[in-house]
Amino acid sequence: MRIAPSIELSARQQEMLEHFVRSPTSEQRLVQRARIVLAVSQGGLSRDVAHELGVDADTVGLWRRRWAAAQERLTAAEQSSRTSDLSRCIVETLVDAPRSGGPGIFTPEQILEIIAIACELPEKASDRPVTHWTPREVADEAVKRNIVPSAGRSCAIS
Repeated sequence: MRIAPSIELSARQQEMLEHFVRSPTSEQRLVQRARIVLAVSQGGLSRDVAHELGVDADTVGLWRRRWAAAQERLTAAEQSSRTSDLSRCIVETLVDAPRSGGPGIFTPEQILEIIAIACELPEKASDRPVTHWTPREVADEAVKRNIVPSAGRSCAIS
């Protein structure tokens, strides 16, 4: 059985988390995570907090551990005279960690050109006898226009 780290929030941290929860412009994933941190700071078991918030106990444990691991950075940011430093640190703590995987295969410019193709009428712009693009046809057209070097047989831009 694992022992969950206890979470103690300073008054400023609690105030900022509550602000994220109340703000109508906050991303909902950040709101949910802020609610988790606020709830675990009140004590109690992760499974009880999970039940109360309608999330999985593993999710509560993840954000409890992430907050605990960031506590030193949060405290340092709180010492700054700028409120934005603490706010930025809280958001950085509550956002998703970078995911593994290879780099993207298209440059931003290629993506914009591919989107532009998809916004055109296929009959007029490309002499295709269809009224709507399919992902396969967009990929073929991107190759035809030399936007991308090739589109493999399983490649469908979507």
